Amino acid sequence: MSETTQPSIGDMLLATVPMAKTLNLVFEEANAERAVVRLPDQPDYHNHVGGPHAGAMFTLAESASGAIVLAAFGDQLSRAVPLAVRAEIGYKKLAMGPVTATAELGRPAAEVVAELDAGGRPEFPVRIAITREDGDVTGEMTVVWTLRPNK
Repeated sequence: MSETTQPSIGDMLLATVPMAKTLNLVFEEANAERAVVRLPDQPDYHNHVGGPHAGAMFTLAESASGAIVLAAFGDQLSRAVPLAVRAEIGYKKLAMGPVTATAELGRPAAEVVAELDAGGRPEFPVRIAITREDGDVTGEMTVVWTLRPNK
């Protein structure tokens, strides 16, 4: 008897989000508690000072937020579409070399699903820290997501 394995969230995102594949993002962890995504050091995506371009770091962090949203709410996809509503990013320190984004939900998933069950269109923040290899936080981002009910 053979087991059928489901593709990982990272594999699904790389297959469906061309920008994540273009940047060669590495999905190291994706579950309902947190998502960890790495942007390798790639000269083609450097800025004027030799570190990762701000746009690449934004995409990294947004991709980590999408991974945790899929992990936490993937079982709701038959009735709602996850959509990013707005995002804010702050660049704190110079980033050089590879950087990693770690995302965490800002509201309990059960609370968000209860709001969806009650007929609402819940919004919830995902907070992301972007770190260098030495562990220093180089950026922080918050993406507010919604679960838009299917019509």
